[in-house]
Amino acid sequence: MQWPINWGRYTREFLEHFDNGNGSGNGLPAPMSACSNHRMSQSRICPPRLILLAMLALFCLRPVAARAHQESPPVSKAVEEFLKIQTQGLPGQARFKVTPLDPRNNLAPCPAFTVELTPGARLWGRSSVRVRCQAEGGWTIHVPVQILVTGHYLVTARALTRGQAVTEADLSQLSGELTMLPDGILTEPDQAIGRSASLSIPAGRPLRGDMLQQAWVIQQGQTVQVVSSGAGFQVTAGDGRALGNATEGQIVQVRMANGRLINGLARGGATVEVGY
Repeated sequence: MQWPINWGRYTREFLEHFDNGNGSGNGLPAPMSACSNHRMSQSRICPPRLILLAMLALFCLRPVAARAHQESPPVSKAVEEFLKIQTQGLPGQARFKVTPLDPRNNLAPCPAFTVELTPGARLWGRSSVRVRCQAEGGWTIHVPVQILVTGHYLVTARALTRGQAVTEADLSQLSGELTMLPDGILTEPDQAIGRSASLSIPAGRPLRGDMLQQAWVIQQGQTVQVVSSGAGFQVTAGDGRALGNATEGQIVQVRMANGRLINGLARGGATVEVGY
């Protein structure tokens, strides 16, 4: 004869008596005490109960299979190789910091990757790259990176006034972390020599491109020669006085000796060209 087993009751009794602080006081472990105090025959009730306890113990103690995930070193290596190629044209020595993957990631292991710059990002300072798994149905992630560039940059060796032409004696070079400096920093003397200061610049100030402009070939109040040119000819129209400053190719207004105002293109040699 098979006795019906009330699994719900045995589970509740197991949970109630498995607590070490809730024994029956008879010196027996809680599950055995519950079994010995039961009215029904121990041979009929205890075996199913012991089976249930054994099943619960096995369930709780069974090993949990390790979940596959993407290891970080292969991804970091692919990103670094990409950055080495892309930063070859930067001034100075470039080095990189690649943020490692979270070891708890749920990404499937991938044999090969494609790396590209995240749209809108740049190869300078804190940035981001996009990594794609080349396997079929592969994943795509964005990896934060930091690009550091150590090199020389220009500073003013002495104060410059607005409109002053820059010479080699006005410049000095320092070495440092370029990505920590303002955008547009100048690194080579030929980027500054021959241009003029667009504002007053104190001594020792790092030079940016927007601090300089092309040197004026025409200055306000300067006497200039106005020439008219066309297909195969050039005629001198006379002298006049420039009413503003202008760099090569800029439009400047000139008052002629007779009071007439004309507009022309600033050229070297104090010349203003009027085309016909």
